[in-house]
Order: sequence, then structure tokens, then C-alpha cells
Amino acid sequence: MNTEQLYQERLNRYITAMRNEKPDMIPLRPFVAEFTAKYAGYTCQEVAHDYNKAFEAAIKTAKDFGWEAVVPNMVYVWTGLAQAVGLRYYGIPGINIPHTTGFNYIEPPEDQAWMRADEYDALIDDPTAFLYNVWLPRVSTEVCKIGQPSTYRNNLSLVKGAMSMLAYFFAFGPQIARLRTECGTASAIAGIFKAPFDILSDKLRGFVGLTMDMQTQPDKVLKACEALMPHLCHVGLTTADPAKQVPIGFWMHRGCVPFINPKTFASHNWPTLKPIIEEFWKNGHQTLFYAEGKWHHHFDAFRELPDRSIVFHCDQDDIFHAHRKLHDKFALSGGIPNVLLSYGKPAEVRDFCGRVIDEVARDGGYIMDASAIMQDDTSIENMRVMTQTTRERGVYSAGSYKTPVATPPCDLPTSVADRQTLNGMKGRPQPKVRPGVCFPWEQRVKELPEITGSPDLIRKIWEDIDTFGNMYIWQLLLSF
Repeated sequence: MNTEQLYQERLNRYITAMRNEKPDMIPLRPFVAEFTAKYAGYTCQEVAHDYNKAFEAAIKTAKDFGWEAVVPNMVYVWTGLAQAVGLRYYGIPGINIPHTTGFNYIEPPEDQAWMRADEYDALIDDPTAFLYNVWLPRVSTEVCKIGQPSTYRNNLSLVKGAMSMLAYFFAFGPQIARLRTECGTASAIAGIFKAPFDILSDKLRGFVGLTMDMQTQPDKVLKACEALMPHLCHVGLTTADPAKQVPIGFWMHRGCVPFINPKTFASHNWPTLKPIIEEFWKNGHQTLFYAEGKWHHHFDAFRELPDRSIVFHCDQDDIFHAHRKLHDKFALSGGIPNVLLSYGKPAEVRDFCGRVIDEVARDGGYIMDASAIMQDDTSIENMRVMTQTTRERGVYSAGSYKTPVATPPCDLPTSVADRQTLNGMKGRPQPKVRPGVCFPWEQRVKELPEITGSPDLIRKIWEDIDTFGNMYIWQLLLSF
């Protein structure tokens, strides 16, 4: 079998499972991060600071294990870019933390949060402008505050940060192609999304600050979440898989118990999250709910979403309980405890994987993976056991697997019409500045002399270039 045929079979197997159907066998899609460094002979510092080595580690691991899908580089935060921008919130291996550990996120003290408690109105008015004018100067050691004289390092940071981001993003295309041609492995996800409430907690107010705000100004918090919605939705849609085959990655952080109580989830998190997921589905994209933490308190809410619109990834919840509650509507992935894969005995790994295969995956709609992203404490031997057990025991006697065809997973027989009935983001107030825009053409044209020739051409190129400025700041917020 040639590599392209292998790729098509694996991709179709992966897609079939995400449709909550039964393929010929259970697909494996391990989210391996620093584990790839350990396996390929690199240090955590090397794969964090040199993305080419991270790419090579991902290629070697995917090729040797023969998995259906992987993330092209799960050590996603390139610390070279973090250094170029001067991001304060990352511990970089070998600089802020030991070179033998993976990069760390450093949350600032409450009184030094990246957004202050009295700044909600500015964020609500124009989120993109707020990120450039207030947030970026605070999170960067290099960027000057508005009103201060610019500096050489300020200018260098903006140029180096933007150029390094483009270089990094453009490198993913060849990396995905290599996974396909050298390994026969699919790229597991495309695009990035985070819930508005999580963004406030992760990168703006901080967890403690947002907790206090929910007591003192909950209405402002809700309005801020609503203001973020169209922009975060835009990022998800514009970075999604154009072929509509693999899902948008949704990293779920602090919207679950015990970070927030069910009342806050119902009043702030879910109302500003659900419409975006529906909008993704209306546009033909599944969403991978990478449910970090425990989310069983909210399973009933998730069931409000359209059938097959999401793939639920189980982290600290009981995978068997998640299956009982969700499997009739959505495919599941994960649920193999990281502690077991790191420190358990091979026989224990084999037994647990076998139970998941027998009980969770018996009717299809399951993708084998660990509970959470795998770092360098994951046992190579246990990863082999998980893979081997899935290959030996995860073959279906009669699956719905078919010869690979170019059919997106969301375009199911009865779902196209159903999707159009969803509200999604329809009817929501439009922001003052459109998503994807920094400096609107309507303002720019007022500064120009009379345009001759083709005004539409001038406008198109202006808006195309302006989009790069928007992409830069929102990707810093979501991805780095």
C-alpha cells in the first residue's frame, strides 16, 4: 500500500468516527507534545524554541507509531516568537525555568492583571483596539504604552513578532504535507477557538480578577463576553479547515466546576459560547470540545447542540459516564488517564484501553487518545501498549467504513437543511468595528485624496493588508 492510499484510509477512518459512526477500526489521534521530543531524542527546550525540531519530532513519532491523525506540532507555543514579542506570561525553557521542562504559563498577580477592573468599557467598545492599545503593551517587555515615545526595541518587536508569526504559520503547510506524504497521517485539527469567558479569565482579568468581577460587576462581564463573541467566531471560521474535514480546536479552560459554579456557566459562559458553536456548524465545521478538567455538570447543556456538531474529548471526567450521557449525539475521544500512561504498568494500560474499547467504542464514534496533552513524562512503552491494544482489539467486524471520498464530515445526508435553521450568531448586534478589521476603510478613505481609476481595487488591497494586523493581535491572544 502506498502512503497516499494509507493516508486516505486513515483520514476516512478518522472522519467516520468523528461522525459518530463505525469505521473499520478505532482510529488513534494522540495529542502528543513534549512526548515527541522524548521519543525523538530532543530536549523540551529544543522543541519549544526551534519549531523545526518540533516538526521533525512529530514526523518521526507519527511515522513510527502509525497513528491516524496528530497535531503537526502540539508544542504549539513557539517560544522564539514569544521572545520576539517579549511576552511576559511565558516561562521559557532555559531562561525563566529549567531547560529540561516544557514552557509554562505564568499568571500575573491580581493587582497586575493584564486588564484592570475599571477597563471593561474600553474592551466592550472596540476589543481589537483595546488589545493593541492596552493589552499588548502590558504583556510585552518591548512594546511601549500609548502616549510614550516609541523606542528602537518597540519597533523591532512589532516587526519581528509579525514576521516570525507569518514564518511559523506558513511552515505548517509543508509540515501537514509531510505528515501526509511521509507518514500517511492526517492533521488532527484546524483553526483555534476559545470561549469568551475563558479569554477573560486566561489572558485579560485573570482567574482571581474575574471571580471578583462576577461579584461586583457581572453585567459588565457579560457585555464583555458578548463583545468578544463576533471576533472569536471570526478567528475560528477563518482558521478552520477549508475542506471541512477536521474540526476546529476548542480549548476549554476555566468554564467548568470548580472554576465557576453552574449558575455562572448558565448565565455567562454558555449563552456566549453556544451561538458560536452553532455558527461553526452552520458553516459546515465540527468543533472539538477539548474539555480540560471536569465537565459532567454541563453535559445536559452540551446536549442542546445539534447531533454530531461536536466531538467531545474527555479529560478528567469518567469516560464511561461521558459515553452514557453523550454518545447518542456526539463522538467521543480520549479518556485514557495521563497518570496511567506515565506511571502505570503496561498490563494496567492494556486492561484499561481494552475496557474503553469494549464499552465506549463498541458502537463506533470513538477516537483513542489520552485524557490530556501528553508531555515528556509519558511512558514510551505504555504508548506502544495503547497503540497495539487498539490495533489488536479495536477492529470492527462490520463497520460503516467506505472507500475514501471527498465528503466533508459535516455534510451529512439530513444535516444541511437542519443547519440552516440554527440561529448561530444571526441577529446579534454588530460591533462598532467589524471582525477581522483594525482600521476600517470607511475611516481611511476620508484621509485620502480623490481616488481615480478603480476605488474597489484600492479598497480591497487596503482591507486585505489590514486583516494581517487583526490576525496578529488575535492570534497572540488565542494561540500564544
